[in-house]
Amino acid sequence: MVRTACALARVLPMTARVGERGHLEVGGCDLVELAQAHGTPLYVYDEATVRARCRAFTSAMGARGEVLYSAKAFASPRFLRVVASEGLGLDVVSVGELRLALAAGYSGDRLYLLGNNKSLEDVAAAWEARATLVLDGFHDFDLLQRVVPAGHRLRCQVRVSPGVRPETHRFIATGQLDSKFGFSIASGAARAAVEQALSHDRVELLGLHFHIGSQILDLAPYSVAMEVVLDLMAQLRQDLGFEPERLSAGGGLGIAYVRHDDPPSPERFVEVLWDALEHGAALRGLRVPRLAVEPGRAIAGPAGVALYTVGSIKEIPGLRTYVAVDGGMGDNIRPKLYGARYEALLASNPEGEPEELVTIAGKYCESTDLLVTDVRLPRLSRGDVICIPAAGAYCLAMASNYNGMPRPAAVMVNEGQARVIRRRETFHDLLAAEIL
Repeated sequence: MVRTACALARVLPMTARVGERGHLEVGGCDLVELAQAHGTPLYVYDEATVRARCRAFTSAMGARGEVLYSAKAFASPRFLRVVASEGLGLDVVSVGELRLALAAGYSGDRLYLLGNNKSLEDVAAAWEARATLVLDGFHDFDLLQRVVPAGHRLRCQVRVSPGVRPETHRFIATGQLDSKFGFSIASGAARAAVEQALSHDRVELLGLHFHIGSQILDLAPYSVAMEVVLDLMAQLRQDLGFEPERLSAGGGLGIAYVRHDDPPSPERFVEVLWDALEHGAALRGLRVPRLAVEPGRAIAGPAGVALYTVGSIKEIPGLRTYVAVDGGMGDNIRPKLYGARYEALLASNPEGEPEELVTIAGKYCESTDLLVTDVRLPRLSRGDVICIPAAGAYCLAMASNYNGMPRPAAVMVNEGQARVIRRRETFHDLLAAEIL
């Protein structure tokens, strides 16, 4: 990989390179040819990057605990099969994600169902699959009583909120006191929840769970949160005689979206958590539980790129040039939702000299449907293929049919081969749920 592509290496999949024709390639596949063969918008996942990211986490964790992939980042069953083959468990947040996991071949003992305001159907699905349930509110105890037969217990963990807010967008911070997730430690709800779980005849309490947010680039808040949770564990041992077998510290590790981002490695992420847990437990005389981490974005995000075809170009002299593409907020809501930033490359000439400052706009009927604002690219023409890296997480997962648009296809590439893992929706699909 050379020049322009090299400057963006940290946001591209690990196999990205410039081919003999000068086109950007991923997984040995020419991205321009993929766009021509499968149409655009198109999401391309690099299998080698998925596997490498999984292995970085599992190698760092070793025998000290477990790595779970967070399915909400991207949950296509054929993608999940790759993750499963690398030894990762899975956390899901709904019946739908649970069924995707089962379709991918996951067994219940490797599944964890999280989420606030669970439905009766959610808990019933967890019981049927024998997944571990992460209790997020007192409402969950009532559902367990209704779902789990007398004389039986479901493996559970209690999600606690440590009251720590990391440096990330406020919409994706989850561990602070003012959050809809988890039982607050500061308010005493966490202790009360553990006490109720221990006395509940349908609960087999394995441990605790916490999660402080997403796209976190500074790891210091994890150490702070761990200290708060360890203080709770000391209190639980003293008051209730309970020491957790498992402690999940959630996910949230950030990735590079733009060239100046410098995220910590998976290895560093695991080591910071483990060091805080091991040292803090020793200070308090606590038994060290098995640690679990739940990366989602950090595995799927770097592995995926999105391809779009340029349509209309609108130049406003002295102000801005809008380059419109055939996708937008319907397949990637992140820029509109919380100001997410991306890089962009011309797939047919990623090394080309940047000639103009443009804003890449989507085709949806919203003024804020902008994918990348003010990016320098070679001069563009109608029909050019634009590549947006780091698009593997929370894009297709949050895609919609806004404006009556079918959702895009996804392919996985590896060693020069591309296979469709999710077909493009059709207009028939849009009508399938309608009563005519």
